[in-house]
Amino acid sequence: MARSIDYGTLMHRAMRGLIQTVLSDVAQHGLPGAHHFFITFDTTHPGVEIADWLRDRYPTEMTVVLQHWFENLEVEEDLFRVTLNFGNQPEPMVIPFDAVRTFVDPSVEFGLRFESQSDDEEEDEEDEIEVEIEDSEPRRDAEVVSLDKFRKQ
Repeated sequence: MARSIDYGTLMHRAMRGLIQTVLSDVAQHGLPGAHHFFITFDTTHPGVEIADWLRDRYPTEMTVVLQHWFENLEVEEDLFRVTLNFGNQPEPMVIPFDAVRTFVDPSVEFGLRFESQSDDEEEDEEDEIEVEIEDSEPRRDAEVVSLDKFRKQ
């Protein structure tokens, strides 16, 4: 059987590594400027630790915001820990990077979305990743290039 490169898994690892790097920097230096994060995660994922009342309120998915009030942000290889404020009630939580479904920094219009394939589709299909990056430069019309230009004569 021929060996192949698993680009889907490699891309997931790289994008989750990006989130890990960003959160590690914030844990050490705080949030720079107007940066803040909306992080949506699967509350049913193994390793997620949240208060029972939060799990009851968000049985499948939850979005948290790291902006004005958060503390004890600790980043490990596979997860991060943070304490967030819910109605003046501090709640510690543990979120594995594999549980993250979206990571958005609206201050710079950057976002990642990890979409899982449904269980009834083929097992070999990998999760899809959508990356959204908005530059401050004006958009230009796309240029169509013929592949014939690159073929050997």
